[in-house]
Amino acid sequence: MTERHDARRGGAGRAGSGTGFGGQQPKAVQKALAMLEAVAYLGAGVTAKQIAAHTQVPPATAYRMLNYLVADGFLARTPDLSGFALGRRTSELAYAASGSEPIRAVSQVLDSMRAETRHGLYVTSFRDGTVRIVDTDPDHEVVSASTISRNPHAHAVGKLMLAYHSRRLDELDLRSVTAHTLVDGLALHAEIARILASELSFENEESRIGRAALAVPIREAGSDVVGGLCLQGVAGRVSPGNVDLVEFLRSGAEELRGLI
Repeated sequence: MTERHDARRGGAGRAGSGTGFGGQQPKAVQKALAMLEAVAYLGAGVTAKQIAAHTQVPPATAYRMLNYLVADGFLARTPDLSGFALGRRTSELAYAASGSEPIRAVSQVLDSMRAETRHGLYVTSFRDGTVRIVDTDPDHEVVSASTISRNPHAHAVGKLMLAYHSRRLDELDLRSVTAHTLVDGLALHAEIARILASELSFENEESRIGRAALAVPIREAGSDVVGGLCLQGVAGRVSPGNVDLVEFLRSGAEELRGLI
């Protein structure tokens, strides 16, 4: 029988073989559950190294556990095989616990939205003031989380994060990325105030010439803002004045409520 089948039987009589942990090892089970929580918290695409550091599990042990969780469907590898995301069986557990309608995944919402627009769409999380990409666009070049984090004042979703994590404003080095980047402190604070009032962030050639972007907040099931939905495209075609685009984003953010 396969190693996966042995693992489901609790590894009886095979301690230390196969995946290296089973149902008779509570500490190992706790570590595996912690890894699932880490992927949920850190977002899709998180690497094995990041998961090991977050859970304080030795890398070699983490790799074995992650492979087991992938084999059994609780985690899934991202398309480029560099990271991990929550798997089918984790979603099934969430649905069973809800006892109601199936829970839509972030990817399902984004796939539906991408079918309606030619612009790039991606979702970020910034619960703790750190930008993480939750869902990236497979058909468009999307700004990386590390690039946004280096110069959040130059990106629509970065400015959105700053609006809801104002303490980060004091840490900024207001560097010019392009000739259009907002580098005046007073002007940036005024921009942040406008974002909070309108719940809409705009970037116009501030991080790359020829590109513009809009971002709106995504909330938890309650009311706290925990991330952003960003749409990027050609400068001149993406702007706050495009009512249809703004409404499209706001509607999508409402569908994503409670999903990140």
